Amino acid sequence: MTILSGTARLAGITGWPVSHSRSPRLHGFWLERYGIDGAYLPLPIEPTNFPAAVKGLMLSGFRGINVTIPHKVAAFAICDTVDESAHRAGAVNTMVFDNGRITGSNTDGWGFLENLRAQGGDPAAGPALLLGAGGSTRAIAAVLLNLDVQVTVANRTRSKAEALAHELPGLKIIDWDRRSDALPDHALLVNTTSLGMAKQPPLEIDLDRAASTLTVSDIVYVPLETPLLAAARARNLRCVEGLGMLLYQAVPGFRSWFGVDPVVDEDLRRFVAADLLA
Repeated sequence: MTILSGTARLAGITGWPVSHSRSPRLHGFWLERYGIDGAYLPLPIEPTNFPAAVKGLMLSGFRGINVTIPHKVAAFAICDTVDESAHRAGAVNTMVFDNGRITGSNTDGWGFLENLRAQGGDPAAGPALLLGAGGSTRAIAAVLLNLDVQVTVANRTRSKAEALAHELPGLKIIDWDRRSDALPDHALLVNTTSLGMAKQPPLEIDLDRAASTLTVSDIVYVPLETPLLAAARARNLRCVEGLGMLLYQAVPGFRSWFGVDPVVDEDLRRFVAADLLA
């Protein structure tokens, strides 16, 4: 049992709602593992209260917070400084409070790359096809473009993909209906949509068109084995599940708030996954 002192380090995650977040479980595991005098709390904040609430958390001694839907763009707006990752992603998911100032970053893209590499994927192996056009798509596309990877986006609403391409020079777009046709030309396929998530329809794509060297990544982690990953595994394609992205994206924030560089390992993965399967 962890007992907090009067000098405990405090951080948390805010969203509306935030009850679905696994981040408190994840950070709680690390706090226990490293014997840190600190806490990481779920912080449900209504959008209209977000700026005032963040200021209140900072004045109350919090070291910083993670930010999830729908606050990521609002978080970008109230930061005093944002790093390149946030600039490229157009949103902030990690805020660090220091001497009355807020520094924002976006660790989603970094978490994606670290998870991809940890599961044997090579982000620079060749062109990448991203399905979707939301905030996660933008963060992942940005880090891949920074590695000089050719990135193509297909989205059900083409106008959203076009808007993303306008903001990320070098990004290519294709019609949603051409996603299967495009597979032979790509080394990496990434699903950033909600398709395949629990209670959502599956992603329909013909993996028989893919080269045997294709790596298939799905950022959905409920369920851990999405229909897309099951289909890819049946064809002996390299699969990269989405839970690891959640785990790795949490590392920079924990390091900043609690002063320890945490390790992502199988014990952590099992602990967080057990909550998904409950």
